[in-house]
Amino acid sequence: MESKVSEGGLNVTLTIRLLMHGKEVGSIIGKKGETVKKMREESGARINISEGNCPERIVTITGPTDAIFKAFAMIAYKFEEDITNSMSNSTATSKPPVTLRLVVPASQCGSLIGKGGSKIKEIRESTGAQVQVAGDMLPNSTERAVTISGTPDAIIQCVKQICVVMLESPPKGATIPYRPKPASTPVIFAGGQVRADPLAASTANLSLLLQHQPLPAYTIQGQYAIPHPDVWMPVPRPVLMNSPFPMISADPDPHGRNTFTA
Repeated sequence: MESKVSEGGLNVTLTIRLLMHGKEVGSIIGKKGETVKKMREESGARINISEGNCPERIVTITGPTDAIFKAFAMIAYKFEEDITNSMSNSTATSKPPVTLRLVVPASQCGSLIGKGGSKIKEIRESTGAQVQVAGDMLPNSTERAVTISGTPDAIIQCVKQICVVMLESPPKGATIPYRPKPASTPVIFAGGQVRADPLAASTANLSLLLQHQPLPAYTIQGQYAIPHPDVWMPVPRPVLMNSPFPMISADPDPHGRNTFTA
């Protein structure tokens, strides 16, 4: 089975999901979408990019194994080209590796790692690529990120072996796919705390925040600060607030009435 997959002769349709930053997505799309159009035509794979104004996007590649490998090769070589171009204006001497992040159902990650890490070690040694499986699941999903780094050729060989593992060990149970959240402006809480979580900016969460705001201890009625019925605080004497009559003061009456003296 492995040899057939490696030679691209196994006629199985797979779907591989990649997690990319906005700049990486822009490189894949190209000017007026020309790059991604070329990748689709030459590889024969379906390449879809998630919508939305998000810092991260999901790139979904679907097709027979040979088409997927061609698409991955084109993406890896495009990223290497971008790295080479960026280095021409840089003082860096060592060339960084190409890095791709796959999104894999958590139920398949155990097979990818293998008993005692044996499988992932085998993949690293046989392909020359670095492979890292995230320990935590991506937010609000049952998927993990699998990061592959190396030369384009090493990455292609690594993806082939990962595809073999995914075919041999289908996901167990329902998979909740990771969906990147759109960028949002920070929400400022009482006390000056700032939270940039996009979920906190949703209408539902804002309404919850408003519901849990502490009630004021006093309600201004006329010229007096009256204690709020739900928040008891002792007030030894009524306070005359912002009186238009600066020469008048209020003194408590022993019978509970206010007497005014000039």
